[in-house]
Amino acid sequence: MDAKYIFPGKIILGQPQGEIKRSYDEYLDLPVDQELLDENDGFSANQTTLGKEFSVTGSGTFLGKAQRTLTFMPCSEPGWWFDRTDLSNMMPIGVSVKSVWTTQRNIVLCTGSPHNYMRMVEHIIALKLGLGLDNVMIKVDSGDPPLFDRSSLGMVEQVEQAGIVPTNKQAAYVTVKEPVTAIGPYGSFVTLIPAEKGSKSLFVDCAVNFKTAIGKQRIRFYNGQKSFKHGSFARTNTSLWTMMYVKTIGRIFADVRHLGYTMKNILVAGPHHYINKPGLVHNGKSLEACWHRATLDLLAAIALIDTGRFCGTILSYKAGHTLDVDLVRELYKRDLLEQVEK
Repeated sequence: MDAKYIFPGKIILGQPQGEIKRSYDEYLDLPVDQELLDENDGFSANQTTLGKEFSVTGSGTFLGKAQRTLTFMPCSEPGWWFDRTDLSNMMPIGVSVKSVWTTQRNIVLCTGSPHNYMRMVEHIIALKLGLGLDNVMIKVDSGDPPLFDRSSLGMVEQVEQAGIVPTNKQAAYVTVKEPVTAIGPYGSFVTLIPAEKGSKSLFVDCAVNFKTAIGKQRIRFYNGQKSFKHGSFARTNTSLWTMMYVKTIGRIFADVRHLGYTMKNILVAGPHHYINKPGLVHNGKSLEACWHRATLDLLAAIALIDTGRFCGTILSYKAGHTLDVDLVRELYKRDLLEQVEK
């Protein structure tokens, strides 16, 4: 498939301007730094859940001095759910675009009372689509998830140990009815292309472009258990300036003073070099930022589609949480999703 003959398809967000054509040409001209092209995703043909319960604990993302625990449990209800054990008389929060409260800094889900929220869910719910794990209940002791030194890799390893087991219900797959594009600021875009007939694969072509040591990166892969596990190590990245702000003057502001950022759980990029050791080095170049964007941010937003596993092709350049989620929301509002034939 030659993406340049499909982009942009129907533009459902943003205005088609000359900048997006330049951005798309820039995207196509980027060399592909790494490809993982095994189409065998390892997913069960039936809906799945966990073989057994497990827990993971770490320092809070937004209150770094507190220990936070996530308990993953098998679930008979379709979908993923967060159940706040610290709140009484609250319903579990469904992992769906219908539950999104805000995407200003991260994806926040909420159901019912504004107190019944879960922040920065993206690094957790990405496992839903990335591992083909359909039905899970997660007990949480606060709305503040832990931030791990190995990003989401520890959770993936725990899922592997617990096992992914099929249920007696066949898994549903969905795709877009036609190619669609969401255009964001600064030439950012996300394009979704329908699955080819008879295919249930999800192909991702993702690129980033930072004015820091991260620079330009582009990766392409078929979503599956192997590729997702590879990308799940990728930590959130930030600039040196932001890290300095958080650790100094930012301490006087309530929204950042307790952030659990450390030099282990965050990738810090200076203008010309990394401040701490980057991971996911391929051919001498760290691709950690691009793998994080593709697997733990982009796939998390697509996992908010609650009617089945998404298949087709995703093209993404310089995009972020808000554009991702706004695109998924538009798919529902415009009735642009359809079931893939079984």
